[in-house]
Amino acid sequence: MSNIVLGVCGSISAYRACDLARDLMRAGHTVRVCLTDSATQFVTPVLFETLTGNPCLTDTFEEPIRGRMAHIDWAREADLILIAPATANTLNKVANGTGDDMLTTLILAAQVPLVIAPAMNPVMYTHPETQASIPKLARQGTFFIEPTEGDVASGETGQGKLAPNSTILEAVQTILSKRELLKGKTILITSGPTQEPIDTVRFITNRSSGKMGDAMARAAKLMGANVIVVTGPTNIPALANATTIPVTTAEQMLQACRDNAEQADWIIGLAAVADYKITHPSDTKLRRSEENVNLTLSPNPDIIGSLAKENPTKKVVAFAAEPTEDPTYATEKMRRKGVSAIALNDISNPEIGFHSDENEITLILKSGDIHKSGRKTKLACAMWMLNILVENP
Repeated sequence: MSNIVLGVCGSISAYRACDLARDLMRAGHTVRVCLTDSATQFVTPVLFETLTGNPCLTDTFEEPIRGRMAHIDWAREADLILIAPATANTLNKVANGTGDDMLTTLILAAQVPLVIAPAMNPVMYTHPETQASIPKLARQGTFFIEPTEGDVASGETGQGKLAPNSTILEAVQTILSKRELLKGKTILITSGPTQEPIDTVRFITNRSSGKMGDAMARAAKLMGANVIVVTGPTNIPALANATTIPVTTAEQMLQACRDNAEQADWIIGLAAVADYKITHPSDTKLRRSEENVNLTLSPNPDIIGSLAKENPTKKVVAFAAEPTEDPTYATEKMRRKGVSAIALNDISNPEIGFHSDENEITLILKSGDIHKSGRKTKLACAMWMLNILVENP
């Protein structure tokens, strides 16, 4: 079914990874194991090679196939990476982008779902640095399986025991099943702000970090879609294995979307498009003076409304950034634009507003059904929203 890389760290519960590897194989997956140095103090490469029938990696410079970089090959061939058990050391390294052994280097080279199931002493688990790493990993798109409470190897009691293998297997199966939900579909996403020039150095714009658009693109990729992102200027790196088209103005964004709309199955508009542009921008820098300067504004095209009208057979979804949770205006906006659904997010709350890593969405469908995400990371909101859109064709 799927290719899984199982990372095993130096925890006393490393022995349970042996049964977990077999459980994954019984479910039809191909399993390849990567051990940290400390894990080899508890289990051996030969054990996992015998169980899985595949090479087991331990050293950063290992090459099971001579001349091939294993950390690149394994990362590219994997459908999912699972770290179980994950120690505090590895969890914190992954959260901070450290790649100093084969497992963490492999993770840095991968573009597939990462699942972490920690196992450690309760004091280590509740340490402020470990607790700070967990939401950081969630923002990066990592799936986290919380440890359970109980007696640990040190004789203490608390949260730190590796979750049951059945729980880990169920989570892996669920995550992998989502990779099929959008397989074969192409999703066109608009993201970021637009910038409308006043002169050659100044512009008007909307406040947008592009984080929600990036999260939607990453969620769509995780769920198996081909992704095209048309984005205004942001500081977010282009998503690997997606087509990214940079634009500046609303008119450029509309044209880029029109150029790519035919191949798209869904169109999701997350860009914060400037509603107005300068009617006659200066072709040189305007010099400062003590006189008032009057700027005449003209309306920009309604990008998502135009795309909905021009592509009536496609699923077109709009976003409404409103200073309220009241869905009245968003519902009217959905009808006016003729879109399939609209996602309302309340920008009056700074904790879920511009530049935040979290969001809270009210998704309104054309049928009148209303769904509320609750407060989540932007990636989790995006995956939640895509799931509902899949279930409501």
